Amino acid sequence: MTIKIYDTLTRSLREFSPLIEGQVKMYVCGPTVYNYIHIGNARSVVAFDTIRRYFEYRGFEVAYVSNFTDVDDKIIKAANEAGVTTKELSDQFIAAFKEDVKALGVKPATSNPRVIDYMDQIISFVEELIKKDFAYVSKGDVYFRVAKSDNYAKLANKTLADLEAGASGRVDNEADLKEHPFDFALWKTAKAGEVSWESPWGAGRPGWHIECSVMATELLGDTIDIHGGGADLEFPHHTNEIAQSEAKTGKKFANYWMHNAMLNINDEKMSKSLGNFLTAHDMLQEIDGQILRFFLATQHYRRPLNYTDKAIHDAEVNLKYLKNTYQQPFTDNTDIEALDQYISAFTSAMDDDFNAANGITAIFDMAKWINSGHYTEAIKAAFEKMLAVFGIVFEEEELDTDIERLIEERQVARANRDFATADRIRDQLAEKGIKLLDTKDGVRWTRD
Repeated sequence: MTIKIYDTLTRSLREFSPLIEGQVKMYVCGPTVYNYIHIGNARSVVAFDTIRRYFEYRGFEVAYVSNFTDVDDKIIKAANEAGVTTKELSDQFIAAFKEDVKALGVKPATSNPRVIDYMDQIISFVEELIKKDFAYVSKGDVYFRVAKSDNYAKLANKTLADLEAGASGRVDNEADLKEHPFDFALWKTAKAGEVSWESPWGAGRPGWHIECSVMATELLGDTIDIHGGGADLEFPHHTNEIAQSEAKTGKKFANYWMHNAMLNINDEKMSKSLGNFLTAHDMLQEIDGQILRFFLATQHYRRPLNYTDKAIHDAEVNLKYLKNTYQQPFTDNTDIEALDQYISAFTSAMDDDFNAANGITAIFDMAKWINSGHYTEAIKAAFEKMLAVFGIVFEEEELDTDIERLIEERQVARANRDFATADRIRDQLAEKGIKLLDTKDGVRWTRD
């Protein structure tokens, strides 16, 4: 079986063919670190972590790079308001990001590059674009010539003419500095009091788009397997990444482009103006990270996700069912052929563009089979491995000796047909959150 990926650039489902056999070079745009990430950002982080985990499940070695944008207008503004340096502010929210995504069961990236550590490489990249006449200097700023780019905006399935027609005469505050309205900044002249770096064009800082191109190519090479991010990055950010990267290297930048859909709150777009803006940091104070992860991970990444209280409740109930299944005692019933069918159903679902909704359905089908009396070391290992794709990791839980004693006493009472005592002990256990299920393979327990 072969993994198939929906490629945004070609608008088609394509078989995955890596640059290097058995390896995946994957770059996913990370946060701009001026605040806590919102739940929509968390959806993207979890979606691509799940995709990365599935590649690893299938035996690939994944080089997973996700950046921190720590030079930006929003960071400068927030740092000034807080009375701290931009680095102090960025350090604070990078630490918060790492803490929050760890609570969501996200694996650490292979690398989390920061823009401030790649300033020399950014300047060299821009110099090369100027040398190749793809960029020009204008009063200390440097802009990319979109008109010279090969099929600019192809990722957004548009032409430059389409974009010009849609602009309806709108101009930005840099219009007098540009040769073309859609030219974008590679380097910006620093304003008074702003953080800056020396360059051949004067003190300044990089534009947003150039940062990811530099860090991706420096760490993964001129061409990478997969570039991912939220659908909101398709244009202009990823569009501009393609233009500048391919202009500089003369090579295809990424072989597959993947974009996750947005997250709504109670069927409404999340926004501060509507008062429904939720940060992952705040939500994790009230919702267990594994429950929130389960909600975020088990919908197909390209489908919009709707956050509701009911959805979180359902995630909690479903996760508890899987946990109780995982913790069942082993039986003597081993059906390797049936096990292979459940593994195949899971793999078939996830090979189809990482269809998490169908993948988790396959896991629940397997859980039902397990609960019908099929659980051995081999079955548990396969079940555990599939759960891990969704970031679900259960710790082994043992009953305390008092509960074990009560279960044994109840078994003796049942064997002696003392059903009154057996029922009384069942009620005692229920008060302790232990529910019993009598099966042909013996008594099984679950914890509320």
